[in-house]
Amino acid sequence: MDAKKQLIMESAKKSFSLFGYKGTTMDQIAKIAGVGKATIYTFFANKEELLHDIIQSLITEMKTVAEKAITEGATPFKKIHGALYEILVFRKEHELLIQLSHEVQQFGSPVTIEAMASIETEVVQFISEHIERAIHNGSMKNCEPKMTAFILFKLYVALVFDWEKQNEPLTDERILKLLQIYFGNFIND
Repeated sequence: MDAKKQLIMESAKKSFSLFGYKGTTMDQIAKIAGVGKATIYTFFANKEELLHDIIQSLITEMKTVAEKAITEGATPFKKIHGALYEILVFRKEHELLIQLSHEVQQFGSPVTIEAMASIETEVVQFISEHIERAIHNGSMKNCEPKMTAFILFKLYVALVFDWEKQNEPLTDERILKLLQIYFGNFIND
């Protein structure tokens, strides 16, 4: 990737993290990057396209984190658990994703809603592919992979984000045990 384009994307990430998508201007991004606003427009048509490219790079990062979390030799369900858990930890700790989540809740702007939805779609697709492999090799019972991936993702979001709003955060191991109880019918471990 072009060094200037990368600099602009990093500067935009910083600005979006601090001021949100709505509060960020191309002038701010240019100032943080130390380039003229016209330079930004040589790479990106507008702020929306810039955010889209950043989200795509974050999705790539999330998939890398998820792949690293998949332990060789683990059961398919434990692999899926490891991937989902690490994706949500990444999402929970990444300043831009935190800011975008707040912005979706506060303003519900179509651009930020679409950005967060694209992340969810990619995560569900990623997990669905792992479920399909587990069904194919007999480690999981036949189920609807995409729907199961969606339900798992939403359940993980609830356990990682929502539960701890009023309760002690759950550990990785505790979440795995709960899911083995709830999804035991689908697992052939």
